[in-house]
Amino acid sequence: MTQIPILNGVYTDENAEFRSAYPVNLIPVPKKNGISEGYLRPADGIVALGAGGPEIDRGGINWNGVCYRVMGSKLVSVTSAGAVTVLGDVGGLPGDLVTMDYGFGRLAIASAGNLYYWDGLLLTQVVDPDLGTVVDMLWVDGYYMTTDGTYLVVTELNTPTSVNPLKYGSSEVNPDPILALLKMRDEVYALNRHTIEVFNNVGGDLFPFQRNSGALIRKGPVGTHACCVYLDTIAFLGSGVGEAPGVYLGGNASAVKVSTREIDTLLLDYTEAQLATVKLECRNDKANQLLYVHLPDKTLVYDGAASGSVGEQVWFVLTSAVNDFSQYRAMNFVWCYDKWIVGDPQSVAIGYLSDSVSSHWGSVVRWEFGTTIVYNGGAGAIFHELELVALTGRVALGSTPTIRTSYSVDGETWSVERAINAGLIGDRLKRLVWCHQGNMRNWRIQRFRGDSGSFITFVRLEARIEPMVA
Repeated sequence: MTQIPILNGVYTDENAEFRSAYPVNLIPVPKKNGISEGYLRPADGIVALGAGGPEIDRGGINWNGVCYRVMGSKLVSVTSAGAVTVLGDVGGLPGDLVTMDYGFGRLAIASAGNLYYWDGLLLTQVVDPDLGTVVDMLWVDGYYMTTDGTYLVVTELNTPTSVNPLKYGSSEVNPDPILALLKMRDEVYALNRHTIEVFNNVGGDLFPFQRNSGALIRKGPVGTHACCVYLDTIAFLGSGVGEAPGVYLGGNASAVKVSTREIDTLLLDYTEAQLATVKLECRNDKANQLLYVHLPDKTLVYDGAASGSVGEQVWFVLTSAVNDFSQYRAMNFVWCYDKWIVGDPQSVAIGYLSDSVSSHWGSVVRWEFGTTIVYNGGAGAIFHELELVALTGRVALGSTPTIRTSYSVDGETWSVERAINAGLIGDRLKRLVWCHQGNMRNWRIQRFRGDSGSFITFVRLEARIEPMVA
């Protein structure tokens, strides 16, 4: 029997390129288990929590052990059972993401160009005209710092609703606009479109932060929410001047690209205006260090822990589609009440991630993975049998899922799919075997597809192949 790798696949395109086929709704896990060097497990499902909120989710945070979210124009609190309480109005439209941060005794919300505070009892808006338009916001060293795209603005230490215009700062290495603010290791990162500048608190009577010129990074994010703190670095989707977009980890005056050629190629399918609406967020869960890049029709996920383990960049794709691709319907992750609480970018639903199912909001979604190329030195071969070694028998009661496979001998066109039963609940000895799988003249790629009804972990693909005699 011949083992065929399954953690990443290959296909070709019209430009005569070999492309990477990343697993869809399956997570690659590099782990020696005696059968293989790694496996593909079902991505976490999305389970509804309560009856939902007033409008579509725009962001969330855990403050003092309570989950707060902005849904539509409403600031709400969410209990562990999913009960939603409306606390006030912060303006804004569905789909426009918000920034939330907190200091001593106040939760701050940047929404619709304004700054709001929630103190646990009362929601107030900062109306000082010197504040200007709020593009982004954070809390650092007692200050609430905002940016209007041109200046860095800090509130007064003792009166956070007041702004002194003499205490404006700026990010001036390049004339590119300031798009976002992040805090890491008690330093402020001003993220401009093509540069990232770092500021330290030095005190004084005027703007209390000073630029660290030696920490400049000559790349920047494409949008306000296209960045986050990840693995003690600044992760962002963006580029330098005159460059195509990529995904980078920035720190120590440099930016390291973690997007592969395939990811960079996928990003070129979107305009800069579309990428400007993208959100990056991270999730550290069960030794997975996941960075989510939420695109309009799918979410690309990078696993830093797995990448370090195997010595190459590990990516996979999440989608809530049954066929093809559509927007991944979980966003704005908040760890609260011992679970990852999420919002739905398409409805008023609130939910949480679960590793016991792989459906999304109770609906079936697809999964897919492919193989690398099987090549027999150009001599061809007959495929007598294919077997997927897997952990079966974990499907839902009453479910009778199937798994389909097809193959390609050119990387673009595919054979008719062959389906087999994936086994019933409790059928943990089920073997997933396809017989009489045709032949190849030169090389061949195999592809497997199914849906969330077949809750299966795939460990290894074996093929019984007979070489053709020239």
